[in-house]
Amino acid sequence: MLTAIRKNGLTLALFACVATGVVAVTHYLTQDKILQQQQAQLQGILNEVVPHRLHDNELYAECTLVSDPALGSSQEQPVYIATLGGQPTALAIESIAPDGYNGTIKIIVGIDMQGKILGSRVLAHQETPGLGDKIDLRVSDWILSFTGKTVSEDNLATWAVRKDGGAFDSFTGATITPRAVVKAVRDTVDFINEHRSTILTQPRTCGEF
Repeated sequence: MLTAIRKNGLTLALFACVATGVVAVTHYLTQDKILQQQQAQLQGILNEVVPHRLHDNELYAECTLVSDPALGSSQEQPVYIATLGGQPTALAIESIAPDGYNGTIKIIVGIDMQGKILGSRVLAHQETPGLGDKIDLRVSDWILSFTGKTVSEDNLATWAVRKDGGAFDSFTGATITPRAVVKAVRDTVDFINEHRSTILTQPRTCGEF
């Protein structure tokens, strides 16, 4: 009996060691490919919110971290610096809308040096399919309505959904979701307008995978 238990124990231990080794080898052999895929995916999103014509650098590699309540989270958020000929031309910043209908909504906004929105995308959300998920470009083009807009004291009243007297459409039966995104985009642009100079002088601390 004891001999059988020992034999089974040794077999299980050997199997565990082999399985661990296979996982380790697989990770070693694929980590470069995974890294390349991550970089390509991030670069693709960044190129959507900051046009190619405005930069000649790899945006994912020019990154710093910022933290502010205006960005919807206590966690640090990445800001990617676009440059052309070594001169900054735009920033792409991630932020959080904490008050979505089903939880937080993660967004990214590209903003030029004059504070104009170049593009915006929803990176992650849990909003209701067929209702709140219209913030996702794969579902509707609503998120494109921010392109070309600016944020200033003169136009703050327009930064709301039409139901609240603003300039942005809401969704039938799902006002909470677009309201949250409009506020997050507005606050994000306002943060950049206030802190742009400081951000551009910060060390590039998050550009490595």
